[in-house]
Amino acid sequence: MHEYTSTARVWGLTCPGFPEEVSRARRWTRDILRGSPLADDAELIVSELSANAILHTASGGAGSFHLALAVSPKVVALSVTDEGGTGTAPKVEQPSMDAVHGRGLGMVSVIAHRVVVHGSHSGYTVTAELFTGTQPGGHPC
Repeated sequence: MHEYTSTARVWGLTCPGFPEEVSRARRWTRDILRGSPLADDAELIVSELSANAILHTASGGAGSFHLALAVSPKVVALSVTDEGGTGTAPKVEQPSMDAVHGRGLGMVSVIAHRVVVHGSHSGYTVTAELFTGTQPGGHPC
């Protein structure tokens, strides 16, 4: 392989911080991953991460959030970057049985093989990775 070529493909999409943009993010993901056995899981992950950005950060309303989707032969990586404003990093919570919110990132961490959060109060990126050929929680090698 030539040193400047890669088999990985990367897409990006910036969406306004309105609730209806979550369905746009799902469609975008589904269209890119059409035919992939990981498409359904990826669509659900993007839906949860996009909704979290809108509901819990400055991305909602007048803000925006950015999606990145990277596909290689071994990994599908989905990232959602918010506009921050919360002061705390996204984390898996243990909500009470009657809580309305708080389960999304936990669900993502069960579906994805790996979830990484990085950033600061000015914006966080949550990246969920799905490894091809393995079950959730498994390892690619």
